[in-house]
Amino acid sequence: MFYFVRALAGDTLKIAFRASKDYGVRIVERPDVSLSPPELVQLKQDCQTVVRACLAGESLDYGLFAEGSDAWSHSVITLVTRTADNRPVAFNAMPQLDVIRSGEREVVLHLGLVMVDPEERSGGLSWILYGLTCFALFLRQGLRPLWVSSVTQVPAVVGMVAETFSDVFPAQSGTAQSFTHRHLAHQIMRRHRKSFGVGADAGFDSDRHVITDAYTGGSDNLKKSFDVATKHRNDNYNAFCARELDYGRGDDVLQIGSLDLAAGQRFLMRSVPRAVLPQLMVQAAIVLAGALLAPLIQWLDPSRPFGRLRASP
Repeated sequence: MFYFVRALAGDTLKIAFRASKDYGVRIVERPDVSLSPPELVQLKQDCQTVVRACLAGESLDYGLFAEGSDAWSHSVITLVTRTADNRPVAFNAMPQLDVIRSGEREVVLHLGLVMVDPEERSGGLSWILYGLTCFALFLRQGLRPLWVSSVTQVPAVVGMVAETFSDVFPAQSGTAQSFTHRHLAHQIMRRHRKSFGVGADAGFDSDRHVITDAYTGGSDNLKKSFDVATKHRNDNYNAFCARELDYGRGDDVLQIGSLDLAAGQRFLMRSVPRAVLPQLMVQAAIVLAGALLAPLIQWLDPSRPFGRLRASP
């Protein structure tokens, strides 16, 4: 079922979702703000459990896991648990990056760190970890396009981003770099490197959106060789990564795209398992209704000052 913090206010999204008989999903926006201290401690422990399973007992020291990090106050966490024993088996941490676009403040949702317990990597969790959270936030903001970013050297992820979202640069066939791509990339690299573990000494090729020597900001344990990195079923993305990235040096590609109506439809029709789709559509309608009704309810509240916008008695 879906549930909210401050019902219909749309301030903070919290979702609980039974993805299948094997997995449960929990999505929490800004957990440092929306959860009680004991709940926050438990969520952090659950994410650390997944990290240790993926890195053979090692830990990370960037983003959520950096000492004194404030990432828990501006990220969206998606946690997947195994229903048989309630063990956390996967999570995605999506930082919300503040940017300026067309003179207005906006948020770019960074697809962030995804970690899946090796024992569960054949469980078909990618639609949850990469798409469900984006789709819920897209609905919450009333179907207005949601800009997203991704930093990776994994061909499978490069291809997934290119095929899931709209107006993706680079690696999406037919999409050229626009001013918006370049402008958002500049702001992300200037202000938000710590959100994805890239050090200040890493270079950035703004024409190709390639980060050079990227694994020096706490993400060293995630560096891979091309041979080890998971490949995409479409070899064009594998060839792109082999051509554009120096794996010995430790390069990443910064992709920027948007989730719009077309991308939302692709997510529903291509990624979501058919058995889950009816339930998801009902719950999506609830989220969307809350997003659209909240402004009206707030406007009709006589205790809130709206000046000339207030309805006349």
